[in-house]
Order: sequence, then structure tokens, then C-alpha cells
Amino acid sequence: MVKRAGRNLISISDLADADLEFILDRGVELSTKQPRRQLGPLEGAVVGIYFRKTSTRTRTAFSSGALRLGAHTIAFGPDDLQTVTGESVADTAHVMAGMIDILVARTAGSPEELRQLGAHEQMPVVNAMSSAEHPTQALADLTTLRARFGTLRGRRILYVGEGNNTAASLALALSRFEGVELELRTPPGYGLDEATLARARDNCLRSSASVRERHDMAELPHGVDVVYTTRWQTTGTTKSDADWRTTFRPFRVESELWETSSDALFMHDLPAHREDEVSAEVLDGPASIAFEQAWNKMYSAMAVLEWCRS
Repeated sequence: MVKRAGRNLISISDLADADLEFILDRGVELSTKQPRRQLGPLEGAVVGIYFRKTSTRTRTAFSSGALRLGAHTIAFGPDDLQTVTGESVADTAHVMAGMIDILVARTAGSPEELRQLGAHEQMPVVNAMSSAEHPTQALADLTTLRARFGTLRGRRILYVGEGNNTAASLALALSRFEGVELELRTPPGYGLDEATLARARDNCLRSSASVRERHDMAELPHGVDVVYTTRWQTTGTTKSDADWRTTFRPFRVESELWETSSDALFMHDLPAHREDEVSAEVLDGPASIAFEQAWNKMYSAMAVLEWCRS
């Protein structure tokens, strides 16, 4: 019997505006209710949790979120599937699609592998992080911002650090909201790729948002709402430059950044390396909502799972 069709979330760009609004609204609603028991929308469903790379927040968020929605979960580690013995991704997906209702996958590889996994409409696939994007992180971040500010319209965000998959998804998501200003300060040679920037700027033409990128820390914007950073060593990646820390050092987030944005909140996708990309004073300080942001991953994950089956 063919199961109910669903929808993939491989890229933020897979979401129509209405889909994006639904996920954010539902995530905020769930975070307000803070459900501690099963809610039932996925009653009887089976959610596969396939992670080839380490994860604390994303894996726990989707596992816990699926259980709270009434689903059962099956966890797969990096060496559990026959792809390690030579079976094709396409064949693996064909088999799994007859047994699993939603697959949440972290490959840290090319998004093309996730597209192959999601080729069967009866098994929606959620990108829990690839080399190009981390869409569910951006959804958790925007859920946190909406819960805090009530609206994303006109928010001003300063992103400091590598132009990695988190930065890419943030740029693609925030650029869709009216009047948002996203300023990225990325180390030379470690910025967003041109294709992602071009997609974000295309979004800006519709939304009157702006996305700017510079590779220095001079003339920072004043009065931003949020300062955001990520760890310098993204999961599953390495840097070819042996002296990369010297290049990154000026982009460390310290309390001095609040001299011109005294009311700014601090966000971090975690895990954090204190005294590396961010000082402990900032991470543990009154402006930090990094752990609230992490908790919201579960509520956002629940919203994504509901959307996949809606």
C-alpha cells in the first residue's frame, strides 16, 4: 500500500512563502505550549533518523520531536546501511520508502544525495545538514527571532564568522522577509559562495530586504537587533590553510561589539568553543539566547515534521 505523499525539505528554497510562515508560526506555537507529551499528529508514523555525522541538538530535536508527535523512530548510524558495502543511494531510498514515513538525514555531503533519497514522494526527506545548507537550523533561528520580536519585518542581523552552511541557510531565509537587513562579516576566503549570495539577493528584490557581505570588521553597523556567530570548525569540514586561525581571529565575537548595539541579542547555533569564536563573557552573558535557540530546535523540528506530512 502506498503511504500518504509528503514534501521534502532539502533547501530553504524548497519552501513556498506560505510554507515558511506555517513552520515558523507552528514552531512558535509549540514553543509557547512546551508540550511534554505526545500530541498525536504523527500517530503511527515511522521516522528514520539517519546521521552520518555527529550531532547533539539536531538529532535530539528530531528524535524527541517525532516521539512527542506520536511517531516511532528508527536510528541509523554512519555504518548501518548497505551503502557502505556498495549499494546505490537510489536503491537504498527505493527500499526505505516502502517502510519509513519520513527520513531525517545528515550527510554533510552534497545535497544531490539527499535529492536521491527524497526521490520517492511517499517518503519525505528532511535535510538535517549538508555541505551546502543547514535549513532546519535557520528555521529554528527564525522561530526564535519571531518568538522574541513578534515579527521578522525590519530586523537587523549582524553575522560574524565563516560563510558556512548555517550562514547560507540564514541568508536564504532572512532575505525573504520585508525590510530585513543581514550583514555578513566573513574572513577573507571563507565567505558565502556566489551562487548562494545571488539567490539571496534575488529574494531581496521581492522583499525589500538586503544582504551584504564584507571580509573585515571595520565600520560595523550600529543598532543591530542580533549578533550571530557559529563555531569556526564546521562539522564534517576541514580547512586547507594551516594558518587559518590567524585569518579568523579578528572575527571573534567579544563584548566590545555591544558598544554600538547595546540592546542586541546574541545567537549561536552551537556547539560553541568558548574563547575561540566567542568569549565566555558573551556566550554566558545577559544578551545570549543561544540555549533558548537550541531548545527551539525541537519545536521547529516538530513543525517541520508536521509540514512534511501535511
